[in-house]
Amino acid sequence: MLHLEHVSKKLGDFSLKDISFQLPKGYIMGMIGPNGAGKTSLIYLMLGLYAMDEGKITIDEKSVESQEELAKDETGFVLSEELFSGQLSLNANANLYGKYYSKYEEALFLQYCRRFSLNPEKKLGRHSKGEKLKFQFAFALSHHPKLLVLDEPTANFDPKFRDSFFQILSGFIQDGEHSVLLATHLTEELDRIADYITFLNKGRLEFSMDREALENSCRLVKGEEYKINLLPKDCIIYKEKGSYGSKALVKHSRWSEYDRELFVTVPAIEDIMYFKCKGEKGNASDGIG
Repeated sequence: MLHLEHVSKKLGDFSLKDISFQLPKGYIMGMIGPNGAGKTSLIYLMLGLYAMDEGKITIDEKSVESQEELAKDETGFVLSEELFSGQLSLNANANLYGKYYSKYEEALFLQYCRRFSLNPEKKLGRHSKGEKLKFQFAFALSHHPKLLVLDEPTANFDPKFRDSFFQILSGFIQDGEHSVLLATHLTEELDRIADYITFLNKGRLEFSMDREALENSCRLVKGEEYKINLLPKDCIIYKEKGSYGSKALVKHSRWSEYDRELFVTVPAIEDIMYFKCKGEKGNASDGIG
């Protein structure tokens, strides 16, 4: 569905460098990374808002450069930046921009407005941040995209709507023909819905892999520091000393062995991102180390 090959882009002092990954049809990918990692810049390249310096991006086998109109027709988005007119009503915005999508349905947009408790006749600029994002989501769904690209939407949603949002995403991919790319710093959400995880750091791709492979690649180990120090040094991604012991993110395989006095668990995505950023060990896209 989404395929990036050796994508690079220089933006002032910041650069995205040689990024390659793919998201198959029928799955949800979580894109994570600290602030300034390049998540939004990469999304802008996918949407054609920035031009690539190098590389290729395709959406449903359509190039975002040479087949821009066709690629955009298959893509719905929710962005933090406001690209719609604050002086127009929600419905006027949807009808204005809906003309650029071959499958846009006004009736479906209005149906989502009712579902999301939005007044379609109210000017966009008079809505809260969360309501503006709900509008974008309603509009994106109303033109029947095959790919949803979502940049940090959920932080501004109330808990009740957040649950509804994830239910919609799960339903969106059920037919195996649709996919979702969700960039977020709220990694606990990805622990329950993401099929793939892509991790950017300082403009580089640390890794992009399916959840099962990620969970099998590392462990979070806690215990006395000298016990952790007995682990092979080349397996330790990063170790942190605390007041009551130490903990470390370590590379894991089926042959890994641990001292019985160590507490070993599968790390949450947040733990992986935290320790990887602390450790700064490599930028390989085919593994976590």
